[in-house]
Amino acid sequence: MLRGLQRTATIATALTMILIGLIEVDVANAQDEMVKAGTYDNGKMWTFDYPPAEFFRTEYGIEAGDDWFEKARLSALRLPNCTASFVSPTGLVMTNHHCARGALAQVSQEGEQLLDKGFYARSLEEERPAPMLWLDQLVAIDDVTDEVYAALEGAETIAERSSARSDAINAIQERKLNEAGGEDSGHVVQVVSLYSGGRYSAYTFRRYSDVRIVMAPEIAMGHFGGDHDNFTFPRYALDMSFLRVYVDGEPYRTEDYFKWSVDGAEEGDPVFVIGNPGSTNRLESVAQLEYRRDYRDKLLLEFFRDRLRALRDAYAVTNDDRVRTTMLSASNVEKLYTGRVKGLNDANIMARRADSERQFLEAIAADPALQAEYGTLIEDLAALQPSKAEFEAEFITFLAMAPGSAWTSVTLQRALMAQRMLSQQADGASDEAIESMKDGLLGISDGAEVLDRNYLTGRIAIAQKYLGSDASVALYMDGRSAEDVAQHILDESVLTTAEATAAAVEAGTLTMDDPAVMFVESWAQRLADYQSGFAGLTAQEGELGSKRGRAQYDVYGLSVPPDATFSLRIADGVVQGYEYNGTEAPPYTTFYGLYDHYHSYHGSEIAHEWDLPERWLNPPAEFDLSTPINIVSTNDIIGGNSGSPMVSKDLEVVGLVFDGNIESLPSAYIFTTDVNRSVSVDARGILESLDSMFDMDRIVLELTTGQLVGTEAEADAVRMAR
Repeated sequence: MLRGLQRTATIATALTMILIGLIEVDVANAQDEMVKAGTYDNGKMWTFDYPPAEFFRTEYGIEAGDDWFEKARLSALRLPNCTASFVSPTGLVMTNHHCARGALAQVSQEGEQLLDKGFYARSLEEERPAPMLWLDQLVAIDDVTDEVYAALEGAETIAERSSARSDAINAIQERKLNEAGGEDSGHVVQVVSLYSGGRYSAYTFRRYSDVRIVMAPEIAMGHFGGDHDNFTFPRYALDMSFLRVYVDGEPYRTEDYFKWSVDGAEEGDPVFVIGNPGSTNRLESVAQLEYRRDYRDKLLLEFFRDRLRALRDAYAVTNDDRVRTTMLSASNVEKLYTGRVKGLNDANIMARRADSERQFLEAIAADPALQAEYGTLIEDLAALQPSKAEFEAEFITFLAMAPGSAWTSVTLQRALMAQRMLSQQADGASDEAIESMKDGLLGISDGAEVLDRNYLTGRIAIAQKYLGSDASVALYMDGRSAEDVAQHILDESVLTTAEATAAAVEAGTLTMDDPAVMFVESWAQRLADYQSGFAGLTAQEGELGSKRGRAQYDVYGLSVPPDATFSLRIADGVVQGYEYNGTEAPPYTTFYGLYDHYHSYHGSEIAHEWDLPERWLNPPAEFDLSTPINIVSTNDIIGGNSGSPMVSKDLEVVGLVFDGNIESLPSAYIFTTDVNRSVSVDARGILESLDSMFDMDRIVLELTTGQLVGTEAEADAVRMAR
């Protein structure tokens, strides 16, 4: 640990010297000159608060006025975990297959296997309610920066500022919700922090809660290529699904939707992605990125590799679709952090970030007022990083342990809750507090037994590795392996099932002597110290980050967009291939390539990644194999953009974003366009598959004409009449 802290301090010192020009950066391929920051290193995720109309005009010759941006904003939607959009005047919604995958598994009835077989509502009556989904439409934006800052006046400590900020935000959200009609109006309000607190906006959403599944292809098509093709291109996945919004039991009528382009987009065409990018860290200092490289992201990668192993082993035994969907998510996250860690170890990327920081400091130094306000900001952030690194062991050991976490043993979740409840009960906590914790404990539902064992074993192994020097933990382990300790807990604890837990709570027999509770108790004090200490550092960094955001805004204004916050953005780009591995990736792929991959890998050990469902093995004669299926562009995206529509300058759908290539993974920290690409399902491929392969004429008719029909027979009649 000491060596790690010394290394971090050395790095921070070196970076400071770089920034003040005392030494030069030694970067591979720099060719005797310092690596320079790019114009758009901080990205092109423009907000609708400050739409980039002038930039679009000069860059693409597009006259995008207020009506254009309003249409784009109101046609886009936000799912709980992804993006979606209206694509017809009768509430039809487009998103990714992987965004609806969890809902599809939830609504599958016994024997249906909707993930494997797909879902196709042949009539309006068959469109199936998805109670776990809702859709938010951004209907109003109000700048509330001055109001939030006014509330901070007089607050001196970090705690006081945090409390004042929270109170102000809650008051704004409540007032704006009342202005929209109150809690029963179908609206929700969220105050969004932009530029890490440099600006604040109140976003009012209309929430649509009656969402129904219209169609989703077989998972073999939605996830074609599997883990092997994830974050790659060329790609051949049909990662799409369609939903519908209902209001008062009827398909929702709206004028705000994206029309469908039957011609699609060609190489060089400007395209725009409208979606909700989740989170980027492009405003972080170089010292913060060094910390991520050496600790945070490296440990997250280790953790998710462990979770993925546990899930794969569990799925091999259970064949449970719930485990399967979580496994696919874990695989995605594991590959994501692999790419991020690689990017953080890329000397060129880090040098570009250092040059960007140098330019930022020079701009501050050139203005006495800015220098007085922000002169020590970067140094203050660097000084904080070694203290954060001291909590490396606790960070990975206690990661994602909250009740309901998809990454933690349910037995361990119950043990955490039980330990706190029993401890506070012994300390004389109020009956109300104890009842609340009891409700939380009893509300933890069972999961797959084998996954619980795998998760628990993995967590114990991590604790043994990182907290083994802790006397209480070592005493509990008593020389036993993680597997033996996990088995002992599962054999002896009453917390392994919801039924046994409820019985023990009801009978009053749940005590601190339960082996699962004893395991938690062995490191409970370490957890408490970590939560207190790291929270304090996080609060300090949050305040400095907010100051960094204000400085960014004061120096560059709106010319540099803020970091992503899972709020609506519009990102411009062009359809464009790229060079890789000594060859060139084309701007789009076709169904010919899909079948080529199926036949090429057929019979191999990994053939399942490119399996085709039965209907696809013998395509109908009218199915045009030359139709583009996937397309790449230079748009700035990240997680949360899944399901985002990619539209033309006329706001017509030309693609459906579902992934980035492997070169895009460091984009959490820097945006580049040389080989970084967003990957979309081509609108032409979507239409061709709906028409010729899935025989969903009513949806094709709705997409291409806006006409809603109730059944496939009615759609056939309409098309015949045309």
